[in-house]
Amino acid sequence: MFTNRTRFFIGSLFFLSLILLADLHLYEFAAVALMMIVLLAWDYIRQGTLVVAAKYFHHKDYGKAERFLMEIFKPEWLSKNRRGYYEFLMGGVCLQKQDFNDAEKHYEIAAQYPLRSVNDHVAALVHVANISIRQGNYEKAKAYLQLAEKHEDKINAKMKDVINRLHQELKKHSNP
Repeated sequence: MFTNRTRFFIGSLFFLSLILLADLHLYEFAAVALMMIVLLAWDYIRQGTLVVAAKYFHHKDYGKAERFLMEIFKPEWLSKNRRGYYEFLMGGVCLQKQDFNDAEKHYEIAAQYPLRSVNDHVAALVHVANISIRQGNYEKAKAYLQLAEKHEDKINAKMKDVINRLHQELKKHSNP
């Protein structure tokens, strides 16, 4: 929810409070300040700067979104729900930079984690299928489209249309 700079500033204030309160022998309040420092650190480890990055991603400011995603020290330490969303956003940023190999890698990882909605999960699968078609890996594209079709009754019409277009694209390449 915070940027790293904001988190550091707030943590510094709590640390100074901790020192002052301990010096004044107000140990209960010093313990609260210490607890707040620990909570800030825990929040960083489990959520990182994902909320801020998502805000910029949804406003189509991919440079800032990438900057805040890169501030996450260890993405594998994020909570299960956050890790999938991190990979989904990072795949979108890579796609905008036209770095298709990294985008494919991030979307494949995102598809392994729970995402906000079924549409997001299917979108990750469809992105991998689309990139695979563009790279000539038609078997992989078929496999990911089959995974996406398992959720056909829960996705919106736009996503169904995208899946149908990808099937048509696959048919063009399967018929010599």
